Amino acid sequence: MMARQIPGLIFPAILLTCFAANAQTGMFEGDWRYYGGDSGSTKYSSLDQIDADNFGELEIKWRWQSIDGRFDLDQLKTEYPNLLVANDVPEVSINGLKAAPLAVDGVLYISTPLYQAAAVDAQTGETLWTYDPRSYASGIPIMMLGFSNRGLAYWSDGERSRVVWGTGDGYLVEVDAESGEPIPGFGEGGRVDLIAGIPRARRQAPIIVGDVIVVGSAISDQPDYKEMPPGHVRGFDVNSGELLWTFHTVPQPGELGNETWEDGSWEYSGHANVWTLMSADTEAGIVYLPIGSPTNDNYGGHRLGDNLFGNSLVALDANTGERLWHFQLVHHDLWDYDLPAAPNLIDITVDGEPVKAVVQVTKHGFVFTFDRITGEPVWPIEERPVPASDVPGERASPTQPFPTRPPPFERQNLSEDDLIDFTPELREAAVAMLEQHRYGPIFTPPSLPTETSFGTIHMPGYIGGANWMGAAVDPETGILYIPSVATPSRSGLAVPEAEDATLNYVRNVTTNLRPRGLPLIKPPYGQITAIDMNAGEILWQAPNGAGAPGVLDHPLLADLDLPPLGNGWDQVLVTKTLLISAQRTPDRGGSYPLVARDKRTGATIAQVALPAQPIGPPVTFSVDGRQHLAVTMLGSPPEMVVLGLP
Repeated sequence: MMARQIPGLIFPAILLTCFAANAQTGMFEGDWRYYGGDSGSTKYSSLDQIDADNFGELEIKWRWQSIDGRFDLDQLKTEYPNLLVANDVPEVSINGLKAAPLAVDGVLYISTPLYQAAAVDAQTGETLWTYDPRSYASGIPIMMLGFSNRGLAYWSDGERSRVVWGTGDGYLVEVDAESGEPIPGFGEGGRVDLIAGIPRARRQAPIIVGDVIVVGSAISDQPDYKEMPPGHVRGFDVNSGELLWTFHTVPQPGELGNETWEDGSWEYSGHANVWTLMSADTEAGIVYLPIGSPTNDNYGGHRLGDNLFGNSLVALDANTGERLWHFQLVHHDLWDYDLPAAPNLIDITVDGEPVKAVVQVTKHGFVFTFDRITGEPVWPIEERPVPASDVPGERASPTQPFPTRPPPFERQNLSEDDLIDFTPELREAAVAMLEQHRYGPIFTPPSLPTETSFGTIHMPGYIGGANWMGAAVDPETGILYIPSVATPSRSGLAVPEAEDATLNYVRNVTTNLRPRGLPLIKPPYGQITAIDMNAGEILWQAPNGAGAPGVLDHPLLADLDLPPLGNGWDQVLVTKTLLISAQRTPDRGGSYPLVARDKRTGATIAQVALPAQPIGPPVTFSVDGRQHLAVTMLGSPPEMVVLGLP
């Protein structure tokens, strides 16, 4: 099979929903039917059997090995040589088992990095069916992460049930949820070609609203060329696969926002895609699109203007694709501050008035809050002056939006006061490193390297703040829980190496800013923040663990009595009784814990050791009247582990 050459394109992010009654404000049954638990991505369940008194008693009920592990990868690469030539990824890895298993009526549905899908008996771990669309035959998806899949979607009308997911070679696949057989009437033989109709294309977890599959795309964001595929979002009929509508994330002539792409740059500019997860208000029939950055992440001299709908939260009528409202969170993005996570839907009370809200957490540490029907900000959002750019051809936006509430959940400025100072030696090394760069307040633009500067350090950096793990909501209290990291990054623009490159400058970024091998800034390096969304106030912030490997055991820190330093992003789950997080870095004993916290204070109540590093989000479900937890883990092959009470 020939590789489908896709210059940076495309596999879908889909939101499937066909469930009403509280579907967007927390799951109140024993199922987990969406990546985020419900269409509003609350990551909440009302199940309460697992609580503060018994969490520490959890035990492994069964482990399921990813079906990708049945392949002999060396043989696979021999049979499909495109796996070695599709892009610069040197290895075929099956470790990216980031999917959240969906739990429906005693069955878990999961997709794998090689874009296979499986149904698993939730009680026993027995594999019920598998389906392999052979996406790997087209080669490694042309994006910087290689094989990676964040999940699938489930649909049912009460009589028929379907499982839908997107593949790395640009297809939308639909199979029968009971048998795993492809649906003949869906597209051609159970799949729809997603490359057709996308300009400049030579060839993620889904969302369904009613009977409409809403599909975004993943596009490589490190090109040498300004001519890239735009990340248009489309709606397909769940029964036939027919294209119903297209929303142009890069507006075409005559459409709102086209004028924000100056000098005709709309015609060739790409990205502005939904690479992450989406949310929906199923009662109102609205789907919410967290849209990413335009090409190129750190240089916009070829796309002057604000660049709608890049870096925008957009609300669409799910049936028609009509734009209902939008808000651009970053104008003319130069920092790779794309919207990284599914918006959270939450019902709150502000100044005595009920508000059906949608909340967007960001890489740059803000929480933007809107009325999810009208798009009106719940609290004022101010346009404030920000630094200008001195890069040739560049024109940074003179202002950027700043929410007045809630306060930022991560540090947003960088000065000498923020540098690591555990010892005088470390402090001196950190100051010397900082002095080799530009730095300053948030939205300080990227810069060209000079004799005295390697570029600009941004805080937060391009990986966050928040990222695709997103936030969780307790719909009973109106509290938002945000896992985040404090990771500065340096952007030093570079002239592209490709002889036929059409970008003046490309990104040259790193997060490896480590004087003496330790983080540049003071801890915490990862934390969870709880925000009362009724008041727009931070309730507590807690480091998520002792600290990362290489920090805890560093020789310069060996004799110091350090508090918890925090790690990377946790994946969080909220239940009626607990805040649960899957810790992605080991504790002092070397194990990867599943941690239960007090929802009101953040205090650790109990923890249980997982067999390996968790990578996907923890989910909870009930089978035969008993509550269970499931999480995916790294391994050879990666696994899904299910825990329950004795």
